[in-house]
Amino acid sequence: MGGSLCCEKPLPPNHVHPCLFPMYLVKVSDFLEMKGTPEPHDILMQKGLLHQWEPGMFTLFVSHQWLGSQHPDPTGQQLGVLRTALRRILEQSLQVEEDLTSIKPAALLDPEQIKRLSKPTLQQIERGYLFIDWFAIPQITARLPGVNEESTRSSAALAVQSIPAYVEAADLFLALVPELLHADTGLICSYSSWLSRGWCRAELWCRLLSNKSDTSIIVIYSTCDAELMFPLVWQRNLIADGLFTVESDRAVVVKLGEAALESKLETLHIEGPVSHYRFYLACRPRLLGHQPMALDCEDFLRYFHFPSLQEAAEGRSCRDGLTGLLCAVLAGNAHMIRMLAKHRADVNDRLGDLSELGYYETQTVLTAAVKSHQEPPVLETLIELRADLHAQSRSGVGCAFAVRSAEQVQCLLAHRADFQCADVGVATPPLNGVANYADTATVAALLAARCEPDHPRSATMGPLTASTLFGRGNPYIASNVRLLLEHKALVDRRCQPATAMTRQVCAVARKKLDERGLDRSSTFVRTWGSMQGMTPLHAAALSGNSELVRSLLEYRAPLATNDHGTLPHELAEACGHTHLLPLLETFYT
Repeated sequence: MGGSLCCEKPLPPNHVHPCLFPMYLVKVSDFLEMKGTPEPHDILMQKGLLHQWEPGMFTLFVSHQWLGSQHPDPTGQQLGVLRTALRRILEQSLQVEEDLTSIKPAALLDPEQIKRLSKPTLQQIERGYLFIDWFAIPQITARLPGVNEESTRSSAALAVQSIPAYVEAADLFLALVPELLHADTGLICSYSSWLSRGWCRAELWCRLLSNKSDTSIIVIYSTCDAELMFPLVWQRNLIADGLFTVESDRAVVVKLGEAALESKLETLHIEGPVSHYRFYLACRPRLLGHQPMALDCEDFLRYFHFPSLQEAAEGRSCRDGLTGLLCAVLAGNAHMIRMLAKHRADVNDRLGDLSELGYYETQTVLTAAVKSHQEPPVLETLIELRADLHAQSRSGVGCAFAVRSAEQVQCLLAHRADFQCADVGVATPPLNGVANYADTATVAALLAARCEPDHPRSATMGPLTASTLFGRGNPYIASNVRLLLEHKALVDRRCQPATAMTRQVCAVARKKLDERGLDRSSTFVRTWGSMQGMTPLHAAALSGNSELVRSLLEYRAPLATNDHGTLPHELAEACGHTHLLPLLETFYT
């Protein structure tokens, strides 16, 4: 289909997200030929480069944070990153796989286990179309007060209100989040700042709560660095807590999220799987910022569709996906936890495979409680019923590793949880996980409890390296790292694989890295192939976070290669994080 269409035919009706304005798209092939500062809707329309969405058009929705108050990308840098990244994805020199947290390292020994973009998908992208708001929405300017009011229902306002419908229509969702400076504020815009924006969160929710079979999201950090989003990310970024340029948007956008969640539940109720249906039911109050529902036994069974209390109590997570006990835990219902335990529910039950939702096989119910941000009374109830505080999953993760608040820390400490990693054979010290995913108050609570800021013999890497590698998207990661540095975490600590399995994974990854090269490998292979001898500064170069690099340099991070002779600035360059080179090269000269 060539040229622009005059007929303004909207998307098909959607009972959740109505489309009030046509969805205008640019061909991927045309986008790849563009240069410089991106041109607006009216210019592209005049040039015949806009196309209205029709069924069968493979569509990529691009979500991004504006880098200026009047223009989304004043210098063209942001869309330049997208252009180069798309070219590299199509050439297969940029491999997009699952995020570092989701992939089990052993999967490298069997690559078929790793989720990645398929060749048919790459072919569809090449023939596909892009939705980018600056291109698609007429006369779009800075978001100003009143854009949602009845008196200003312009084409631009109608198009902005149709964004959730555009997300629903798209086949792929790209989060474009390279680290760049905002033209007006001078502030860093990156993955964590994108996640903080209310509209970006709404787009994210609409994608992940859509009823498509594949709702994955590609996060593009740079021209050479992209991966699929970690499933738990959206669950800890509530729309109601997001940042809005126009405060009146908050209530409107929160309703969009509520509608998306209700639609998801309606579909899962009919089509299943029942485990996912129960999961979203249990988490619904928390996701919407509401208080947990105080369900009695009869209401609980009816709400979660259990035929009897006995069946709710006797289920096993490995078989049923979501047992009555796990429903009660995720819903924050201490009364039902006690009731189910009284009927022989196992408080030390292990989870089945809920990896699509961010919860992993063999993790304990108590670990699920802390990961899902449950309040201390829920944890207290499980512990009183003899949940094992020190039980670990197959990968060595226990509840202490997964805590999400200072209040949870105090609760577990009161019951003598081991946050100090007294057992030097533990594969994953608690502080490594807490520094990755929790806020700075939680890290401070562990350090106040005399948790070692580094335990050289206990794991492949220390908390500085672990948080830098795995904490992408955590808005507290820079302050967490600085706090660790202030408590004398080892800035010169070098990673060394602690088990036979990690040594084997590092060796296989290194072989793949040597075959493809640093700049042509996936994030997973690049990280594990560089692991031996890696320092925190190498990790910061891999993640592309300039705040972390500055903090490490201030604390005299050493000039060092890893065991394969690679310097941090070489990793930064191979990952496309060119904004780090002035910092790192100045340090090295």
